[in-house]
Amino acid sequence: MNYIKTLFGWVKKDIIYLLISVIALFSVTYTLTIVPLFYQHALDRIIIPALGLEPEKESLTRLPHLFTNFINQGQTPLRQLYYLGIALVLLQLVRACFMFLSGRSNAVFSERVAYKVRIRLYDHIQKLSYSYHTHAETGDLIQRSTSDVDTVRRFIGMQFPEMFRIIFLFVFVLIQMFSINIPLTFISLTVVPIIFTFAFIFFKKIQTVFTKTDESEGRMSTALQENLTGIRVVKAFARENHEIKRFDDFSRTYSNNVQKIINNMAFYWSSSDVICLLQIGSTIVLGAYFALTGQITVGELVAFSGFINFILWPIRHLARIIVDLGKSTVAVKRIQEVLDEEDEYQEKDLQKPEIRGNITFDNVSFVFSDATVPTLKNINLSIKKGETIAIIGKTGSGKSTLAHLLVRLYDYTDGSIKIDGVELKEMDKQWVRKHIGIVLQEPFLFSKTIYENIGIISDNPDDDTIYNAASVASIHDDILHFDKGYKTIIGERGVTLSGGQRQRVAIARMLVKNLPIIIFDDSLSAVDTETDLAIRNALAKRSKDLTKIIITHRISTAMEADRIIVLEDGKILEMGTHDELLENDKVYKKIWGIQSALETGLNKEGVK
Repeated sequence: MNYIKTLFGWVKKDIIYLLISVIALFSVTYTLTIVPLFYQHALDRIIIPALGLEPEKESLTRLPHLFTNFINQGQTPLRQLYYLGIALVLLQLVRACFMFLSGRSNAVFSERVAYKVRIRLYDHIQKLSYSYHTHAETGDLIQRSTSDVDTVRRFIGMQFPEMFRIIFLFVFVLIQMFSINIPLTFISLTVVPIIFTFAFIFFKKIQTVFTKTDESEGRMSTALQENLTGIRVVKAFARENHEIKRFDDFSRTYSNNVQKIINNMAFYWSSSDVICLLQIGSTIVLGAYFALTGQITVGELVAFSGFINFILWPIRHLARIIVDLGKSTVAVKRIQEVLDEEDEYQEKDLQKPEIRGNITFDNVSFVFSDATVPTLKNINLSIKKGETIAIIGKTGSGKSTLAHLLVRLYDYTDGSIKIDGVELKEMDKQWVRKHIGIVLQEPFLFSKTIYENIGIISDNPDDDTIYNAASVASIHDDILHFDKGYKTIIGERGVTLSGGQRQRVAIARMLVKNLPIIIFDDSLSAVDTETDLAIRNALAKRSKDLTKIIITHRISTAMEADRIIVLEDGKILEMGTHDELLENDKVYKKIWGIQSALETGLNKEGVK
């Protein structure tokens, strides 16, 4: 019932196409059940009387009067057969028209539903929280957005209308069969409950296998996606054989699950074939006996043989429907699991104040949902508009988390963060992210031109804006040295650029808009000290009111800041200017001493 409810919610806006398809199917099925009546009429009312044979039982015509009146226009048996053939061809032509209407309506219906589900799913994934994406498997999400949606499309496009066809066929055929001979009809239907029961048991068993198969396919897709994304690491450490074995294990598990499905289907098909063929054979033998004893006519026996095929084989086809139903049930569940995840933009009527650059942290703490120990503890900090703040600390001290809080990638669990006097949690997330720029520690670039990568955050970037941003980021000259300049297409994730070039392109991307607050999350680590200094000087000249937060491990970068914050175990250990922290003779001075000694040693050896 949950599956039906969910599926109906997806298709209800396009239900008119399904209704057209069902009405057309009704006509297709009805006209199909008339076809055997032509054979009965030909035998009982034309051929047998023409041969001078006396039937044991009086034949009743069951053809609609429209056809019998047309056929009876023939003056001779041969002429009547001629008219009967014309009527049968015309009926099939009408049936073909309804089949086309049904098929086309259903194709439009299934494609529209698939399109809307795919777009809705993609849109929802875009709006899921940063924390969700840090735990989700990319390959699995890709499979849900493509393979699972296509599974649903195939079911509602092929097997869903087939269910209606079987129901209509069953009802129409039963009416015709009961009108011919009631006892023989009940005998013919003996195996129907058996096939239904058999199909239900098969469905319950196959559904579990389908779930395991989909999950194993998702793991296989994730392994493939990770391998292709990280192929440089694989090759750098000569781990090709390890990755091949890893993928082989996932692939083998998937293949074994598919084989289980095939084995179950083979057992069902062969068993149901035997049951159906035995039933058809016994019906024909008993029907022949009924014909010889005068209970039915030869024509009725021929028609009855056609009707029994119309019932048994479609019901046997339930297995195919059940297989696709099992697949689509699992697919719908997997899609709905993603759609049920909370949208991070659900909060409404949040504030969109002017952001100038004043930031206040008041006893701010943060704990990850899957952790027990706080990552940040009682952070108190006030940053004025135009001020440059440097944050240093060892790995895991909470530096990046602090940056993520400011752009609401995470929401603080305790305390208060205010920007220009407005509580951060009361501000619209998209508004915050459009006015606070951040260059992450590992910048992501798209497989597009450099121009498109830099201008991607603006709807209508102009050349001067792009070139100016690139110049401030000290990447403009590098770009001009490429064969195609700004039109150079970089590889996936910017693989064709060096680490420093990727970071500088990401910085340029952030600088396309004149944002009041910018955050460098260790995003200058791959550039040399001269380029680092050039970028910071260019930023200082660009705007005096620009609030800059620089997360770094490099003292030479931090020492030029207005204030330096030293984080350790999620707490502010020290705060002050470079000179003040050197006088404190604590952690900062030790780091300064180590880095200065290393730099002095390298200079003596001639290493730059």
